[in-house]
Amino acid sequence: MFIFSKLVWIFGQPLSLAFLLVVVALIAGLVRFRIISLLATACAGLVLFLTLYTTSGNYLLQGLEDRFAKPQDPAELTCMIVLGGGFENEVNTSRHGIEMNAGGDRFIETLRLAQKYPQSRILVSGGDGSMSGVYEGDAAMAERFFPLFGVAKERLVQETTSRTTFENAVNTKDLLASQGLSNCLLITSGYHMPRSVGIFRKLGIDVTPWPTDYRTDGRERLALDFTQPSRNAQNMATAIREWFGLVGYYFAGRTSELYPR
Repeated sequence: MFIFSKLVWIFGQPLSLAFLLVVVALIAGLVRFRIISLLATACAGLVLFLTLYTTSGNYLLQGLEDRFAKPQDPAELTCMIVLGGGFENEVNTSRHGIEMNAGGDRFIETLRLAQKYPQSRILVSGGDGSMSGVYEGDAAMAERFFPLFGVAKERLVQETTSRTTFENAVNTKDLLASQGLSNCLLITSGYHMPRSVGIFRKLGIDVTPWPTDYRTDGRERLALDFTQPSRNAQNMATAIREWFGLVGYYFAGRTSELYPR
């Protein structure tokens, strides 16, 4: 299932899909299937246009981010779960640094809460999600990251083997039971929260959604946008990937509903 999901995404993301359609168009042209060649070319152009020069991806991503609102800081906090995806694991494994990617806000928000609630425990769930499996995961990185800012290692609970969101939840359930922790905050990116909550609910793990790492301003509308094609493409890819996950997990019976709220 893990390898299959990786392969689906390699070929299913918008820019890869556009490239495959161009290849189909070229092959169809060479064998004189003109209609197929024209249709494939038109579809490739449409995918590229929607991905690069419209706000479609931003709008889809905003819908995911708005599904769960972040509550006010609680009066007390005993534990929080932060899902991996915030560190550049390949770079850090090689250079032995603490480099963050676009999802680094997950750990910045966790750090803020850890400093505000010094008695709280922090469960970091995240192994190496690459196909090679040779890199440090987020849980291992967390052991270096948090002590730099005064958060003792003793407060950390590390789940180092998960490669997917589903494995995050399954492995976390066992750790929560062994550590006597419950009713934790669930910290992850806003767009990733619907799928994450659906999986945790399916497994009977009671959590409070705590979204962070927003990529949109909450006021996106469908429109043309020729000013920032790279951002549009990135947000489209992120939104499509998340919807692949929502649909796939739903039909695999791994989430409580198709689009949790």
